[in-house]
Amino acid sequence: MSKNFDVIVIGAGPGGYVAAIRAAQLGFSTACIDEWKNEKGGPAPGGTCTNVGCIPSKALLQSSEYYEHAGHGFAEHGIEVKNLGLNVGKMLARKNTVVKQNNDGILYLFKKNKVSFFHGRGSFVKSSDGGYEIKIAGAGEETISGKHVIVATGSNARALSDVAFDEKLVLSNDGALSIEAVPKKLGIIGAGVIGLEMGSVWRRLGAEVTVLEALPTFLGAVDEQIAKEAHKLLTKQGLAIQLGVKIGAITPGQNNVSVEYTDEKGNAQKAVFDKLIVSIGRVPNTNGLNAEGIGLKLDDRGFISVDGDCRTNLPNVWAVGDVVRGPMLAHKAEEEGVAVAERIAGQHGHVNFNTIPWVIYTSPEIAWVGKTEQQLKAEGVAYKAGTFPFMANGRARALGDTSGMVKFLADAKTDEILGVHMVGPMVSELISEAVVAMEFRASAEDIARICHAHPSLAEATKEAALAVDKRSLNF
Repeated sequence: MSKNFDVIVIGAGPGGYVAAIRAAQLGFSTACIDEWKNEKGGPAPGGTCTNVGCIPSKALLQSSEYYEHAGHGFAEHGIEVKNLGLNVGKMLARKNTVVKQNNDGILYLFKKNKVSFFHGRGSFVKSSDGGYEIKIAGAGEETISGKHVIVATGSNARALSDVAFDEKLVLSNDGALSIEAVPKKLGIIGAGVIGLEMGSVWRRLGAEVTVLEALPTFLGAVDEQIAKEAHKLLTKQGLAIQLGVKIGAITPGQNNVSVEYTDEKGNAQKAVFDKLIVSIGRVPNTNGLNAEGIGLKLDDRGFISVDGDCRTNLPNVWAVGDVVRGPMLAHKAEEEGVAVAERIAGQHGHVNFNTIPWVIYTSPEIAWVGKTEQQLKAEGVAYKAGTFPFMANGRARALGDTSGMVKFLADAKTDEILGVHMVGPMVSELISEAVVAMEFRASAEDIARICHAHPSLAEATKEAALAVDKRSLNF
């Protein structure tokens, strides 16, 4: 006889494991199914984010940044480093340790919150007794039943149509995090978040990195002024970024990959790389879910169709995160997971898509929330803008990193903050103040009149808010 639960969550990525924990906190008997395995075959909950995405990439970004500081930045601080060496194996081992700590942390949270965890692949069998039967295929096979099902199966890296990932020469984000030696020449197709972050890691460690982007503009979703500044800074560091590229034949060899492409001027080009990272987006993961068999509706792009509350076309079946519409961001998935658990409990779960922050963890970091200047112009919204450069910030000078700026966009009449955009040191942390302000529908003047600690990077946020009214004090 199968075990019965109030809520079954399929997938233990950021959306899934958080949904399971919140459901359990609300008093529901809850199960969470996830098939991800660690190198020993044991459970590794956390999804793409924990295993081959957010967490390991940040570990390598930090390690590579330390290496670059030691080789190039410490001297001006009076710190002399001689015989600088690089142990890529140890760096990767640390990355793996950080990943495992997060895996183990999620398993502990399941135990703490009395969530029943099942290691295997979950799929729909049929509807029964006002709920659903879910098959778990793993070391063995079993079936459990639940009244509500939350699908949180995430996404997979999108491959080129004619070249599959072999994770040796042609790499997804997974392979890009496990390169065992610094390649002399590294090619990256796609100048998005993953491409720029992985390009930054391996450039710092000594690779010659070329980024090939099909779009004619750099970071088109980012505020144009911020994107131009980021492009200038990343190019100055040594990332060779080519825009408006049309990719042709890609031919893996024995030890390298050749890429034929047409540049933005229409000239035929050919480049040979030791490794090629393909980061052209991600596709929803519904493989093996038996969506068709149960009648779960997918849209024309393969995403599970949901309404504004994450309800699917099937009663008591919900879906969150990368497998549904909206930005493919771990924190967006978490918010949806919590909201769905609360909706099941009859509460009013809340997700505001207008205040979801975005971050690119290059150095300098890029972060933003709300509307860009080009969006406001296209929508015909009257606005005021204020900017403040980190070169005029005392803490940034002390850190030795004065690149970038903070930019505020506010309604011309009401002064309500419509968007905040940043490029510079630690802006992944600074953006949270803007998110809070926008959630409370604050004005630029509200931020301008709040006391910020001195010296701090956050003062640049205050000064940019002051600049909206053309009264910045330190620039």
